[in-house]
Amino acid sequence: MNSVCRRRVFAMTAAVGVFVTWYFNIRFMLETGGFSPTGFVMASYANDASTSISNDLLVAVFTFLFWSFTEARRLGMKHWWLYVVATFTIAVAFAFPLFMYMRERALPLPPQEQRREAARR
Repeated sequence: MNSVCRRRVFAMTAAVGVFVTWYFNIRFMLETGGFSPTGFVMASYANDASTSISNDLLVAVFTFLFWSFTEARRLGMKHWWLYVVATFTIAVAFAFPLFMYMRERALPLPPQEQRREAARR
């Protein structure tokens, strides 16, 4: 799969990540009469199943933020902090594929893809 295809997949999954999370966030806000971070976290730990997935997500978020920080620095990607903000205000399901999209743009193309791009011009 070439870089353009990977970018398309990452862009699509970022968009899906917004919709599949915010649909339920909005439902939660309508049910509870607004948004309370404390209420949201408490609801996330309502039973063993939700506690398991919440803890799983916390570990994944920490790992993503740690890795994306080092990867952004390695590739010279600017404004890494925006992914942190997006993770906690929108969803990691959006921020992670968005980071992957931007990372793909920052990576140099492999020689074979460079030749294809040059031939298209």
